[in-house]
Amino acid sequence: MSDPLLSLPLYRAPYAVIDLETTGLRAALGDAICEIAVLRVQEGRVHRSYHTLIDPGRPISPEAYAVNRITEDMLRGAPTFAQVADRVLAELRGAVLVAHNAPFDLSFLVAALQEVPRPIPNNPVLDTLAIARNCYGFPSNSLYAIAADLGIAREARHRARDDAWTTWKILEFFCRDLQLRRGIGTVGQLVHLQGGPIRWPEGPDLNELPEVLVEALERRRLLFLRYCSSSGLVTERAVEPLRVGMYQGTVYLVARCLLRGEQRTFRLDRVLEMRLQDGYTER
Repeated sequence: MSDPLLSLPLYRAPYAVIDLETTGLRAALGDAICEIAVLRVQEGRVHRSYHTLIDPGRPISPEAYAVNRITEDMLRGAPTFAQVADRVLAELRGAVLVAHNAPFDLSFLVAALQEVPRPIPNNPVLDTLAIARNCYGFPSNSLYAIAADLGIAREARHRARDDAWTTWKILEFFCRDLQLRRGIGTVGQLVHLQGGPIRWPEGPDLNELPEVLVEALERRRLLFLRYCSSSGLVTERAVEPLRVGMYQGTVYLVARCLLRGEQRTFRLDRVLEMRLQDGYTER
């Protein structure tokens, strides 16, 4: 069944404009959200905004720091995603989700929700990057280059709150311009113009995972692993499984090692032995 939001006029539809900063580029390999901002917009006005730094439970990569300049000190005392998940879902509820390069943001959002765990939304998605690529000929389709071409002022690059605001102003321009030039009037028409619906990502099929791993994830059980690294080194460790992800056709387990309390990522095809440990974990 078609989502009723798709039939709404562009100016009347409720939007949840989202931007994330992350510890790295690949959610499937264990990178996580370290900042999130959501703007709720309708009829041309920002009705409310939500913004917070998030403790990602792992270090920020040097590459990510070079972009967002978020430090470990800035994250000290920040809430975990588990502590803000319900608020984030409330901000998204009943709205068209908007992001620049939406598949990237969705991959991290879904990974975080799976880890908590919380149900995955299915909001219609508008991607300002896809619209730019399909409907315009900007010299560069980066958020900042488009904003500069359109004369949209910015304050802090690669910080979630300012990037969300910039994304909204770009979408606002696209809606006005495409309505005048192409007669686009509804959310569904704009979704079609961007190249079609953008699907929320799905994790690996649980039926294809080892039963012991499924039980550990569902019942929050600890696991014992014998693992062979890429160099051939075999180690044994007890872990708290957090979630599974897929990258380039390979399934990975993201887990927290109990010995040092650090998050690690394991290729499932390199796990030599896996069994449940006694005891449960609290997330």
